[in-house]
Amino acid sequence: MPTSPLDDSAAAHGPITAPGHLAEAAVADGDAAAVQPAGHGEESHGSLAQYLAVFAALCFLTTMSFFTYSSYWPWRDEPQVGWAFMMAVSCTKALLVVLFFMHVLWEANWKYVLTIPAAMMAIFLAVMLIPDIGLRNRMVAQERALHMARPADVSLLERAAKAANEGPHHADDHDH
Repeated sequence: MPTSPLDDSAAAHGPITAPGHLAEAAVADGDAAAVQPAGHGEESHGSLAQYLAVFAALCFLTTMSFFTYSSYWPWRDEPQVGWAFMMAVSCTKALLVVLFFMHVLWEANWKYVLTIPAAMMAIFLAVMLIPDIGLRNRMVAQERALHMARPADVSLLERAAKAANEGPHHADDHDH
């Protein structure tokens, strides 16, 4: 029988859960807090104020997303700017949710082993698909080419929408 919790024979049984304590010794001493895994204590996770701040940030970012569709958005004629802005806002919101509401911020360092390779693969796949998206109209079947949208089609649709918004002239206006 070991005489102290730090005896070599006791160290072979179970993980060390707190500096200087062994799991069996902590249970024998009635120290349940030492047995609890690190990072799962009441004080280690975010407070209510922190969660409310993250919620307020999410609300603000959602408002900024809607701002891109308002008449006050300065880049209305450049949709790529709006798309890039909304992607940045969406990624920021996803990061906040994952870090705070899914408690990844308080996880052990193994989270980097999982997330960094996955993020690198996602970026790699997106970059590799850019040529496919950009060159998708170069070599297509005739059937598909007949039904593809062209810039001229867009201008025709815009003119038709403008004519529909102006509406037909009323016969009452011409009779008088």
